[in-house]
Amino acid sequence: MQLQNALRIGIGEHHEISHSRGMETEPLPLTPQEHRAILGICVLAAFADGAQTEQERARIQQIVNGFGEQGLDLALVYQDVLGGKFTLTTASTQLQTLSARALGYEMAVCVCNADGAAVEAEKKFLTDLRQALRLDSSTTASHEQKAQALGSQPPITPVPPMPDLGREAQVDSMILNAAILNGALEIMPHTLATMAIVPLQMRLVYQIGHAYGFELDRGHIKDFLATVGVGLTSQVFEGFTRHLIEGVAGRLTGGFVGGILGEAAGSAVAFASTYAIGQVAKSYYASGRTLTASQLKDVFSTMLQNGHALRDRYSGDILQKSRQTNIADVLSMARQQ
Repeated sequence: MQLQNALRIGIGEHHEISHSRGMETEPLPLTPQEHRAILGICVLAAFADGAQTEQERARIQQIVNGFGEQGLDLALVYQDVLGGKFTLTTASTQLQTLSARALGYEMAVCVCNADGAAVEAEKKFLTDLRQALRLDSSTTASHEQKAQALGSQPPITPVPPMPDLGREAQVDSMILNAAILNGALEIMPHTLATMAIVPLQMRLVYQIGHAYGFELDRGHIKDFLATVGVGLTSQVFEGFTRHLIEGVAGRLTGGFVGGILGEAAGSAVAFASTYAIGQVAKSYYASGRTLTASQLKDVFSTMLQNGHALRDRYSGDILQKSRQTNIADVLSMARQQ
């Protein structure tokens, strides 16, 4: 009941935001066609910069396959996008309500900014998408600015050096707190809350490296995460896909219990992945960066399993954190790198 009340508060906040943008005060339920169209927009956004690696393609395909039993044929959506059957024109005809079009656009903005501020090709895609969806730029500017700020913040703010005595315990505490926070962000209904998970994970890697005497830049951190097997764009895509199928979509269509279960699953993934990223970063920098790529992947795999095992123990802390944190706090935390 407490979780339901917390989510209802979030829904009320979403309605208020919709009203201020000129949308319907009470968003209409998303239809299966609209679910599919928004997913198609997310896939288009993920490939908008034309610089996809085979690893990114494989990762998104894994995501698609993993959600194959949730009532939407995501593999078909993916194939339609790559085959040119789903375009911006298709999206504009399939999204019937203003709130659905705005949701699709907001998710696209977040995907384009997932691995850094949007590049020119991604900006052009977003402009074309906004025009295709007949959205007023004045109503989308605030979301764009916040997403770009999250994507462009370099996680390189100096922090006091951590003494050797008790350093391991302090790093473990840092990792656990970050995992709890990111688990809480998956419960929050705002799309930007999900997007903040990636910069906060990058921030965690930076802080751990600094604790062991290494000054890291954004490029190194992105390379480190890619070596471990964490795709930034695909991670955001995965979170939004989960929200659409089981979270946002479930609430808007009246499937409230399904929404709760979906968000619990998403929270578990965010908690476990953040925990694993932190622990593998700790192993890597504590070793003096001597671990090989294969060893890093092995450690990550093991720690990911450990993170999933630990999640239930901290479910109460995650719920409490989600109640205490609002979207302004999330943006502030993500910028305080």
